Amino acid sequence: MFREMRRKRQELSREEAEKILREGTSGVLAVEGDGGYPYAVPLSYAWDGGKLLFHCARSGHKLDAVKRNPKASFCVIGQDRVIPDEYTTAYRSVIAFGRIRILTEDQEIRDAAERLGLRYAPHHTKERRDQEINKEWSRLCMLEMNVEHLTGKEGLSLLKERE
Repeated sequence: MFREMRRKRQELSREEAEKILREGTSGVLAVEGDGGYPYAVPLSYAWDGGKLLFHCARSGHKLDAVKRNPKASFCVIGQDRVIPDEYTTAYRSVIAFGRIRILTEDQEIRDAAERLGLRYAPHHTKERRDQEINKEWSRLCMLEMNVEHLTGKEGLSLLKERE
């Protein structure tokens, strides 16, 4: 179902791909938007061992797209350094493919929001995170993407540095 990477030498291992997901701070979610046009939107996220967690409003383009077709991809760039003299970039990136589920149970929504809070404000107390979650609760929607396929790739310049 998913294509194999053409340039196998540049393919990152599953561990390296997951490291980029753990360390990244944002990515771009791509879904089927209105009229069949791709809709790609930058988002904060949390990686939860095989699943990606996102937050959104309870209405809007992203949520409408997910309801219409839950298939999505999510791209995170782990490194992107331009090398002008070589007309290239030293990059590492990951693309996750999967299906998004809109969380509906209060506890799973709260747990996912807590995970996201821990990801971006690990120094805050649980009480502080709960306060923020409670403040946004009436507007909060959480999405969970079950990753079915994960692929990572690095530029030739980084590959050569490692060889």
